[in-house]
Amino acid sequence: MDGFKNFLLRGNLVEIATGLIMALAFADVVSTFTNWLTALLPDSLDDVFSNELNSFGAFLNAVIAFIIMGAVVYFLVVVPYTKAKERFFPSEIAGPTELDLLAQIRDQLAARP
Repeated sequence: MDGFKNFLLRGNLVEIATGLIMALAFADVVSTFTNWLTALLPDSLDDVFSNELNSFGAFLNAVIAFIIMGAVVYFLVVVPYTKAKERFFPSEIAGPTELDLLAQIRDQLAARP
């Protein structure tokens, strides 16, 4: 079970899956926008905001679905993954602070002849 946990948290599996989910959702936004732009001009303004395939309403629907999908992925996948990764694999590299580095520079400059 530890090997599976390490596989999920150490690799880029979650990042790749999140990127794929968002890319697929964005593809729908792009395709509906393209359909809306390439459609012939409607006979009346009522047709512009209808929810047909080649309409502005379908594009707005795709944008709203993309935003909701992004929020769901962020709050239900990314945030728990980040917290689990920090809990099980804390940052092991703790370098010197900025003040330590500045003190070393000061000491080296003071030691010059």
